Amino acid sequence: MDEAEFDLITLGAGSGGVSASRRAAALGARVAIVEAGRIGGTCVLRGCVPKKLLMYAAQYGDAAREAAGYGWVADSPARFEMNRWAAAKAAETARLEKIYRDLLATSGVTLIGGHARIVAPGTVEVAGRRLKARHLLIATGGSPIRDSIPGIEACATSDELLDLQALPERAGVIGGGYIAVEFASMLARLGVAVSLFYRDRLPLRGFDEDLRQRAAAALQAAGIDLHPRCAPVRVARHGETFVLVAPDERVREFPWVLNATGRRPNTRDLGLETLGIEVDASGAVPVDASSRTRCENVYAIGDVTNRRNLTPVAIAEGRALVENLFGGQDREVDIDRVASAVFMLPPIGTIGPGENELIAQGRRLRVFEADFRPMRQTFFGGQERSYMKLLVDAADDRVLAVHMLGTDAPEIVQSLAVALTAGATKADFDRTMAVHPTSAEEFVLMREPSRTV
Repeated sequence: MDEAEFDLITLGAGSGGVSASRRAAALGARVAIVEAGRIGGTCVLRGCVPKKLLMYAAQYGDAAREAAGYGWVADSPARFEMNRWAAAKAAETARLEKIYRDLLATSGVTLIGGHARIVAPGTVEVAGRRLKARHLLIATGGSPIRDSIPGIEACATSDELLDLQALPERAGVIGGGYIAVEFASMLARLGVAVSLFYRDRLPLRGFDEDLRQRAAAALQAAGIDLHPRCAPVRVARHGETFVLVAPDERVREFPWVLNATGRRPNTRDLGLETLGIEVDASGAVPVDASSRTRCENVYAIGDVTNRRNLTPVAIAEGRALVENLFGGQDREVDIDRVASAVFMLPPIGTIGPGENELIAQGRRLRVFEADFRPMRQTFFGGQERSYMKLLVDAADDRVLAVHMLGTDAPEIVQSLAVALTAGATKADFDRTMAVHPTSAEEFVLMREPSRTV
């Protein structure tokens, strides 16, 4: 059997694995990265990037409908063609994949195609070839859960949605998390009649309660039929029709259904048992704050650990790890305060805990809020609203969280995340001059708390 030796072998060529491998090579390590599929991982190929491209497509539909209020006259109504979008998306992801391949090659990282299986400490087999390394990094990411309820395996996931050549007239979406909410919102804006089924009383469990309420209202305003506490107990397929059976046995039929019931770490058939590593109930690899597993010289980053499943987190974890291993550093990545976004329409941006979570921690809070129709909406008579919220520690005036739903929320909250990371107080916000006219200025103009809790 062919053998090769490295300082680091990375399993998985997604954003985290590629970033870690390139950085390790730059620090002088001999690095191999193993990938059974395309290079770039979920985010580049079937997640963040194409998803946001579809969001842009949906936004153009909104702009076309709103244009008349700004004086534009269209000779014929705009029409969205999914096959044209899908072709452009395929070209863009192919371009990005080539960039990733080129980055690995120019960094001196050895790319090996095939499924890797760990067969002994520091030893991996790929397509009949045995690779050895001082350190192993597991960065295999996650994939859609396809067995959450009986019969759901026949439904499309986000992977298949992004390759559709034509949109259905009607669609059922199962799930209440960010993937379900995002795609339900986009499909509705693109002309699909959408029904959303989820277990909880509101979508987006884990987000601030006020954001959840307003997200539900925004989904309804977009024409989405919400079915809280009505997640199907089973799915049946009869020819071209999907039948969703509710807990009360009520039946609903759709020509197309999206399974957005969650994602699962890709740990199956990796050979982790060979190293004595037991995955948790979700299938995730347990790690400490430095990405170390219970097995010496074996590490895991990103979605496969099921901690904060965000691309920038995986990249930061990977870079910190290899700088510790090969650069003489002693770094840990703080994942307690990480900004995130939900790219529904209108989008959500958030950093820090929700109000109820902070209250449960025993915090006394001053809550500042703004809820308004932006100038862009008022001019043409639109009803879409923006909502902003600051959670401030009543004891020391420090801003603990920023939450927003509205146009440009992810961009605005990304900028404010710098202030929160630096420990900004409400007084810092108050003495910051506003940029007018903008929506973002409301964050520095909220003078009186709406409540103290």
